[in-house]
Amino acid sequence: ATRCVSSPEPMGRGRRWWCAAMVAGLAAGWQGLGRVAVRRGLSQQRQRQVVGRRLSRCGATTAPSGERVVVSPPEGEGEESRSEAFEAWKRVGEELREREPRVRMRFAPSPTGSLHVGGARTALYNWLAARKAGGQFLIRIEDTDVARSTRASEESMLADLEWLGLEWDEGPRVGGPAGLYRQSERGSIYRTAAEALMASGHAYPCFCSEEELEAKRRAAQAAGRQVAYDGTWRDADPDEVARRVAAGEPYTVRFRAPAGAVVGIDDKIRGRVEWDVAATIGDFILLRSSGVPVYNFVVAVDDALMGVSTVVRAEEHLTNTVRQLLVLEALGFPPPEYAHASLILGSDRAKLSKRHGATSCGQFRERGYLPDAMINYLALLGWNDGTDKEVYSRDELIQAFDLNRVVASPAMFDDAKLRWLNGQHLRAMPLDDLAPLLADHLPAHDIHLDDARDPTPFLRAATAMAQPKAELIVDLAGLAADALRYPLSATLDAPDDDKLAALIDDGFADFALALCASYDNREAPAFCYAASRDDDDDDEPDDSPDAAAFDAWLKRLGEATGRAKKRLFMPARLALTGRTSGPDVQAQLRTLAAASAVGLRAPGLAPLECRIAQLKLWASQSASDASLASDDGLPTAQHQVAQVAAKPPLSFDDFKKLRHVYEAHRRTLCDDERAMYDVLVAAYDAMRRTP
Repeated sequence: ATRCVSSPEPMGRGRRWWCAAMVAGLAAGWQGLGRVAVRRGLSQQRQRQVVGRRLSRCGATTAPSGERVVVSPPEGEGEESRSEAFEAWKRVGEELREREPRVRMRFAPSPTGSLHVGGARTALYNWLAARKAGGQFLIRIEDTDVARSTRASEESMLADLEWLGLEWDEGPRVGGPAGLYRQSERGSIYRTAAEALMASGHAYPCFCSEEELEAKRRAAQAAGRQVAYDGTWRDADPDEVARRVAAGEPYTVRFRAPAGAVVGIDDKIRGRVEWDVAATIGDFILLRSSGVPVYNFVVAVDDALMGVSTVVRAEEHLTNTVRQLLVLEALGFPPPEYAHASLILGSDRAKLSKRHGATSCGQFRERGYLPDAMINYLALLGWNDGTDKEVYSRDELIQAFDLNRVVASPAMFDDAKLRWLNGQHLRAMPLDDLAPLLADHLPAHDIHLDDARDPTPFLRAATAMAQPKAELIVDLAGLAADALRYPLSATLDAPDDDKLAALIDDGFADFALALCASYDNREAPAFCYAASRDDDDDDEPDDSPDAAAFDAWLKRLGEATGRAKKRLFMPARLALTGRTSGPDVQAQLRTLAAASAVGLRAPGLAPLECRIAQLKLWASQSASDASLASDDGLPTAQHQVAQVAAKPPLSFDDFKKLRHVYEAHRRTLCDDERAMYDVLVAAYDAMRRTP
């Protein structure tokens, strides 16, 4: 069995669970092929105690991993037992390499931070190659850097890979035939491999202290020689070595680099690369004196035992390849193929780093980028299919990708290009897929859908309205929030806007009055009144969407005011939305109507009837000021006196009515005092005109 799961009910009592745990321990510990997973039933601490005590009787060790108890191969039965276990692992690796199709790709991050876009591109290239060939994509956690590796970082990286949609076939959370996929859980394997290398003469113990090694480094630098280990213990007396080992003196295990050897690879991206071993490296460390294995050693061992067929990684790992090839050859493993992708550079042609802005997948996710857009852009950082095509779906990338078309020259990270690509993917998404993403970002604008009766109509309307203009998910939320507000006063008060001044001077006040009159006569499309009409008003026309009705209304309005399209649509936009730019006007009004219909509460929300009242007030005052102005453009004294006389004292009944108006708009206009003022003035104006 490669994976055994016990039931929680009989936990701690009866012999059935005890036997199941024993069998699972034998399978996982001695064959090295699986793990024991304990379902919820007891506390996690109790699970660890029970499983640890009973599996230890099988000669296995346990290490808790989340809700699982991971069983490592036995370590306490001597060199012979570990050697047998290592041979079993080797057979597993050989079987994996022989499976069809013989494509096994891996991504092996170190959990010391967040997932950088460079690492994400490496994962993507491996994933694409595996998916195209129908092979396997595995994740291996390289956490031998005990001081910097954290489980929180590992979980963050795995979450980013899941967000990108790069699901893995083997690795943490899913298991697999290689058994354990964290290097921190494979310590006995590395120790056994190091012992095998020492037994074959490819490695040896080194008893040099740190002080001695530092003195050797300084001496080499002073003499202008290559800084490399001088081989003090390479050919030491075996009896002296045995005596020191028996005495318990700490030592490192060093690899015996072959003199005069030349090793090389046919890199799938860079072509033939060779190294003169003696000129490149000295006798390098495999195990530190603390027993912690070194990166290049464990990577070579794991790639072999996990049956990895091709290693795709960044070019900064190219120099590590020589050590890994030597280890593989000494252990009798065939080397995988290699492909070293170029670095990703910032705008200053330096290696991409935090000083260039966002560099981690998590940051791009928070800024509103889509996973499909990210993998589309990352794939293009060093690869193309020989055409001018730039926008790819996930399936198209899988079909087109080829490692032989990855170039060796560095790639430049272009934020503007990524943003453009994101917009392309966003506009191609179905509304039903995009609307939930909009909902996730609305709280940032203090719009909470919990306040609405059924937010679905609003979300669909807002998504349809914002999608053509947005490039990021956060843009959707910003456009939706803007569509609910009516910043007419702020727009009209904008200083030094020549285009706006020309629009106002072109009879905007008269046009606004004509629009208000048409709205009051219920000549606007039905959806403009749907949110405010009475429930028993059965005479109202159907408010089903009809784009032609809105255009026809504006056309009739233009004919009535003598305005052609060029002089019609911009004044209409300003009058109805309070802005001179933005998404389609009709789409904004439909979003506003949907928000009002579902009872949505949002800062500054201004229903259409309130907008018309505010617009009418401004247009009436502007028209009155223009008609009574003196020759120098200033209001006459008679007009000022008439204005004062026209405002009778506020009665108590009028005050109560205004208070009701204030309470009705208090929540939606609490942050916009000018808009609240305009609504109250318009209401007071309407009361004065009512007999």
